[in-house]
Amino acid sequence: MPMIVDGEEPGSFERKAAPFEKKTGFAHLFAATRYSMQGLRRLWKEAAFRHEVLALATGLVLLTLRGAAPLHYLGFLLLMLVLFAVEALNTAIEDVIDRISPEFSVVARNAKDLGSFAVFCLLVANALYVAWVMLFAG
Repeated sequence: MPMIVDGEEPGSFERKAAPFEKKTGFAHLFAATRYSMQGLRRLWKEAAFRHEVLALATGLVLLTLRGAAPLHYLGFLLLMLVLFAVEALNTAIEDVIDRISPEFSVVARNAKDLGSFAVFCLLVANALYVAWVMLFAG
């Protein structure tokens, strides 16, 4: 039997009107900022993100102890921002998968594993960058 989501009949793909008016100009900028802060609050609930924030602090301390150049700080901060963005996307993937596929599914598991791998790649990139600065940057 097809699953009915949020009271919709299966096969009904009509585009529904937005429940709110679309904002423009500065109102849009303020709304987008508010949505981003809501996303940050949601992300903060994830232990992995809190660990990544701790990694940011640790990396900054290591760079400071090394006497790193400002450009090295910039490189590290940019890599960390990309990591945070990918972590947010991974969390969104996990939330959507949990919503639409609460039962076990190979496809759902693969989607979650791929998101996790993307985060892992950036964690490795950050660690390698800090190690390179600590060992070889002059």
